[in-house]
Amino acid sequence: MADLKKSREYEASQKAITDPERPAFHVTGMTGWINDPNGFSTYKGEYHLFFQYHPFDVVWGPMHWGHVKTQDFVKWEFLPCAIAPDQPYDIEGCISGSAIEMKDGRQLLFYTGMTKDNLHPGHVEKKETLYQNHCIAIGDGIDFVKYEGNPNVLASTAPKGSWLEDFRDPKIWLEEDTYYAIMCSRPEDGSGQILLYKSEDALNWEYVSILAYNDEKLGKVWECPDLFELDGKYVLMVSPQEMESDGYEFHPGYNTIAFIGNYDKEQYKFNKEIYHSIDYGIDFYAPQTVKTFDGRRVMIAWMSNWDCTSFKDPGKHWFAQMTLPREIRVVDNHLIQNPVREIENYRTNKKCVQQTICGDKYSEDVSFEGIKGRYLDLTINVSPTKEDSYRKLDIKLAKDDKHYFYVSYNPEEDVIKVDRKYTGARMDVLHSREFKVRDQKGNLKIRFILDRNSVEMFINDGEQAATFVLYTPLEADGISLKTMGEANISIEQYELKSCEK
Repeated sequence: MADLKKSREYEASQKAITDPERPAFHVTGMTGWINDPNGFSTYKGEYHLFFQYHPFDVVWGPMHWGHVKTQDFVKWEFLPCAIAPDQPYDIEGCISGSAIEMKDGRQLLFYTGMTKDNLHPGHVEKKETLYQNHCIAIGDGIDFVKYEGNPNVLASTAPKGSWLEDFRDPKIWLEEDTYYAIMCSRPEDGSGQILLYKSEDALNWEYVSILAYNDEKLGKVWECPDLFELDGKYVLMVSPQEMESDGYEFHPGYNTIAFIGNYDKEQYKFNKEIYHSIDYGIDFYAPQTVKTFDGRRVMIAWMSNWDCTSFKDPGKHWFAQMTLPREIRVVDNHLIQNPVREIENYRTNKKCVQQTICGDKYSEDVSFEGIKGRYLDLTINVSPTKEDSYRKLDIKLAKDDKHYFYVSYNPEEDVIKVDRKYTGARMDVLHSREFKVRDQKGNLKIRFILDRNSVEMFINDGEQAATFVLYTPLEADGISLKTMGEANISIEQYELKSCEK
């Protein structure tokens, strides 16, 4: 059984660890392993983020909740571990959930507890099953006490036939003095469904409806659901498991989907109108959002993928990080996402380049004076010249004589290909992705946020995003471009100041 006091003492002993490859402005754990973001929320004028956390090792283990807070989404402050798996109903782990400032001013954590004990009368005991139920902890922003009525939402309250071992990830919100929560569940057919519950006090919950149903079309379990209103529409975000590839839109395995539609509050149903991937990279999963004090909707996600977690640097005392928080909007039934505007306060040393580059067949790699680095906010625009329509663009980042992160664009097919196999990885994990962009007639704009060992791409002012972890030595900081045919190139680069956590 994990002990919160010992977990906090262990965290404190790790503060002396300085890791030159720790991200400069992305969230990590103080030590150990992290995965899904939890409890991305506001509390007493600040933004809090919790996350699944195993402080004692760099592998997935009995899950705690790690804790950080911020005022600007860029500079984060480590706080002590919030909860540990120390009760019979969560002894196998305190996994995903959410947080909220209650009506009485206290901070509530709504999390999933895992146990091997079957707490569901009338159901057959399965000795190796990890049963999941929902639990509450209430506190003051630092210290939390688990509710004496835990687990307060049992998986057996889900519709008949739902699996007891897949009932998790509650996302809570307050609306017109009533608390609501949506939860991940697996119906009898083994696919996925999102359930809606409500409560007057956030402690005693009643089942309301199946908010949305997978119908075995888009993967299996829809993990980590989030529902919110944005720009006159409702958005339901889910993270499906076991998806099949679907052209350029969805890759096999773990995905993230934004459903855009309407929420019928009388029937308690979400009506899907359109859907698409949230991120087209490799390292993006389990996004969660918060509404900011000034009315924006900001999203953060785990910068990893369950198919890539086997690769670890043996010298690191921590594993994984979160994405840079992103402002999201809905425009023409499409989710637009860009880095939070606060990152601009950390920009310095602006450099600009405008140049025409060409090659009859394929030009040589072209580098530009001062355009390099691993802590950058970098925007590259490319367009055809009047004389020619180029046939291909190559971009290499984090480059030295041996390593590089590779992005190519084919304007005839409007396809971007990203490949990181030359970035220093020593295992054959996922390395490449292809995705289609909107017809641009050869006009393409890509904004890159680089932070040591990660690259986040934002295409055409946030119409698409793609996230990748890098393994490249920090000394590899070169940037080059190459074209097939003639093209106009415009580059705007800012160095990004490091943030002390």
